[in-house]
Amino acid sequence: MPRTLADLSSKMRDIDFAMLSTHAQGGAIGARPMSNNREVDYDGDSYYFTHDSTTMVQDIQRDPQVGLSFLGKSGLLGQRPFFVAVEGNADLIRDKAAFAEHWTKDIDRWFENGIDTPGLVLIKVHASRVHYWDGEDEGELTV
Repeated sequence: MPRTLADLSSKMRDIDFAMLSTHAQGGAIGARPMSNNREVDYDGDSYYFTHDSTTMVQDIQRDPQVGLSFLGKSGLLGQRPFFVAVEGNADLIRDKAAFAEHWTKDIDRWFENGIDTPGLVLIKVHASRVHYWDGEDEGELTV
């Protein structure tokens, strides 16, 4: 039976990290782990904090098309696998009100000055396609 975005969102709530892939200079693919901030209701948009000076930000400025990969807990230790691959476009947000809206205390670990961290940027990824594998079930949603 096909899954809905709400179905996927409920399964993604326990996933803390995603791999964010960008188009690096020269055509290579660059990927790095980013905190998904757990317990977020996924509606096709996801948000990640980083520093403005990162290669990832430079990649997004050059080409905003990105990919996200998620592995659910059930995909570990021989249990029924749950994977999600997202294709979308990234926006770079430099607005403290938006920072505050998406901030969680767990992020303090990486940004000790909170939303006042110099060079802080929020990456918003808006999905266009979401592909999932849930055990033997597989499907794709257009967002």
